[in-house]
Amino acid sequence: MDQKPNNQGSSNPSSTGLEENIGGLLAYLLGFVTGIVFLIIEKKNETIRFHAWQSTIVFGGLALVTIVLNFIPVIGFLWNLIIGPLNLILWIVLMVMAYQGKRYHLPVCGDLADQQLRKMG
Repeated sequence: MDQKPNNQGSSNPSSTGLEENIGGLLAYLLGFVTGIVFLIIEKKNETIRFHAWQSTIVFGGLALVTIVLNFIPVIGFLWNLIIGPLNLILWIVLMVMAYQGKRYHLPVCGDLADQQLRKMG
């Protein structure tokens, strides 16, 4: 996991009216659902949009894999047994890091989130 410094500063304007750290935390609150919501409503703040993209990619991907693997009886059970607690820990860590104002980049998903930010301008 790569933690990149937040070059934005917490006073960057947000189209939602939220502080940058609060918006970042809320982007993770309900996983990919709030990630998508913040991608739709946040137009100005790049840090909040980064967290929204990362949330959507990470938790949307995990949700899709979980749904598919749940159709395989033993593998689905083992996946849930292992990934469930890890998912909870990851969710908490990402929310804490966002609240602290850090752009915490996960190895693959953080890079994908940055790529999406660059594509969207």
